[in-house]
Amino acid sequence: MINVLGENYYIDLDKIEEYLEMENVVNSETNINPDSQVDDTKINLIKFELVKLLLDTILSETDDGVDDKLGIKNATKTTIPFRLAFNSLLNKKLINHY
Repeated sequence: MINVLGENYYIDLDKIEEYLEMENVVNSETNINPDSQVDDTKINLIKFELVKLLLDTILSETDDGVDDKLGIKNATKTTIPFRLAFNSLLNKKLINHY
């Protein structure tokens, strides 16, 4: 387990799926063959892209010789995009700590 900002955090995949409102929708409006039904998955594209970008920002943060012993006192050495992404995901409970 890797310590982040003095705590152990994890990405809650079930909460992300719930947040993105992924649901199966049966599409019977095809004109080709009315007897066949096509299953589609419906998601909110804006939420999907934002969560993807926020997770990418957090997961691609580089550690430039930060001392792990400083813990939360060293949080000011993180980048502004990392802090915004981390706080946004934490606020929506898409990442949680043990």
